[in-house]
Amino acid sequence: MEKEKKNKHPVPSGEAAEGMRLNKYIAHCGVCSRRQAAELVKSGQIVVNDEIVLEPWILVGEEDVVKYKDQILKREEKKIYLLMNKPKNVITTSSDERGRKTVLDIVGGKVKERIYPVGRLDRDTTGLLLLTNDGDLAKKLSHPSHNVKKVYHVALDREVSQHDIEKIAKGLELEDGNALVDKVGHAHGRGKNEVIIEIHIGRNRIVRRIFEHLGYRVKTLDRIYYGGLTKKDLPRGFFRPLKEKEIIMLKHFL
Repeated sequence: MEKEKKNKHPVPSGEAAEGMRLNKYIAHCGVCSRRQAAELVKSGQIVVNDEIVLEPWILVGEEDVVKYKDQILKREEKKIYLLMNKPKNVITTSSDERGRKTVLDIVGGKVKERIYPVGRLDRDTTGLLLLTNDGDLAKKLSHPSHNVKKVYHVALDREVSQHDIEKIAKGLELEDGNALVDKVGHAHGRGKNEVIIEIHIGRNRIVRRIFEHLGYRVKTLDRIYYGGLTKKDLPRGFFRPLKEKEIIMLKHFL
């Protein structure tokens, strides 16, 4: 009969300031429920730090290596989805070597998980930005094959002629290829210098370059729609968690 082995650092609940019960840890790794995890431990199927353990209540920490069927178990990270109405003069990066304010500075310490922005908005561009730690969703939203719809409200330094609107709608040939636009038109109820433009391409500074190509200077650029998400009830400089139905929409219907 195989000699029973135990965790190198068996710590009963209540005798350590840190750590998670082994059965709870296994459940958080997505293997099974806590109750089922306890049975796995009791039946000798769980190895901690290369030793079989039989007590589900043992606490494990980040330094411990937990295995099931010779596979290392890692806790599934809690998925975070934040929608931000980015203000002007904020960098869309995790950090900035020049000390400029970033979108993560706005989030501050309100989220303990490591999150990052999906795509980029220029420092001077405002509007909708998604921040998450869901790499699969971020990749999906960033890939051009998914045709994620983005709508911008653009204010120019002068009135935009109907002729130029039609040229933009047909697609301008820029230095890096044709700039395809889904829809474009003057902003309803606004001056002729304000335009609403809908695109799905995600090339660098594409909206600004479209108008600069025709000799216009962009005064303000605001993303007002992103993949089904809008700025409703979200003031500039604030953020909110996505609702469950919004997460489902982004994951399964885009």
